Amino acid sequence: MASLFGLVMFFLSCAIFQAFPVSSFTSNGLFPELYQISCPQANEIVMSVLEEAIAKDPRMAASLLRLHFHDCFVQGCDASILLDKSSAFKSEKDSGPNKNSLRGFEVIDEIKAKLEQVCPHTVSCADILALAARDSVVLSGGPYWEVPLGRRDSKTANFKKANVNIPPPNSTIQNLITLFDKQDLNVEDLVALSGGHTIGMARCVSFRQRLYNQNGDNLPDATLEKTYYNGLKSICPTSGGDNNISPLDVASPVRFDNTYFKLLLWGKGLLNSDEVLLTGNVKTTKELVKSYAENDALFFQQFAKSMVKMGNINPLTELKGEIRKNCRRVN
Repeated sequence: MASLFGLVMFFLSCAIFQAFPVSSFTSNGLFPELYQISCPQANEIVMSVLEEAIAKDPRMAASLLRLHFHDCFVQGCDASILLDKSSAFKSEKDSGPNKNSLRGFEVIDEIKAKLEQVCPHTVSCADILALAARDSVVLSGGPYWEVPLGRRDSKTANFKKANVNIPPPNSTIQNLITLFDKQDLNVEDLVALSGGHTIGMARCVSFRQRLYNQNGDNLPDATLEKTYYNGLKSICPTSGGDNNISPLDVASPVRFDNTYFKLLLWGKGLLNSDEVLLTGNVKTTKELVKSYAENDALFFQQFAKSMVKMGNINPLTELKGEIRKNCRRVN
């Protein structure tokens, strides 16, 4: 009897090994096949909700990509960005970089509700954010990558870190390098992930300084191409219109491609944090901008690699955190 049990366990362990090969595991225990047995419909549910949401509002793809980014840069990829304020903590949604700016919460709610119907208490909100970011890129014409899964959800948010960890739009190149390095992301990750700005929009308040008072001298940023600059002035006046929006990639704002990098070379980067990748006197970032502008396959490859790396920032795993039933509040 004992030997039969041992034989059964041996074959079972072989089957598990084949289903979840060691090479798929990340160092923190995340792996792409996590829901293959517990919720095999997970990927399909995420994609179906996104297809509908992005068809209605193509800008939503960029908003969901940004949600994942803003989540991971504050205490790791733990869905703390989704928590509404409570008596226990302030919401990250109300921080400077996020207030009146982040979008897509209702789409995440819809995905979560559908997953809870089919696989209750199984798929975390943090994993939903990671999958939604990947699928948003794919639906916009960008690269596909396998998303390591197994993150759990935090029971608290960090308003203070949200105010200091997320790179502001007027960042200098050194400021960007420092903030990315703090998350163990290098210069290659910085330039590739900045390429996510090939889709989406930014508010006038994020780029007004470049138009009217770049260096505190009431003059525009000299690196801005003139026709582009004149167009931006019509969208973003010296005062008022803070929430007027302009595409981050004026040529193909809803298509994930390498045009963002070409525009930087032509003086048509929207945010200061975009343009300094080229003009910030750091040779490596300048060379990477030129490489990605010339070779979209190279950009896609590095973007996918950097997204996996970003998605691995301090995840809560095993007994840490929880799997929220509602992404907006702790259980």
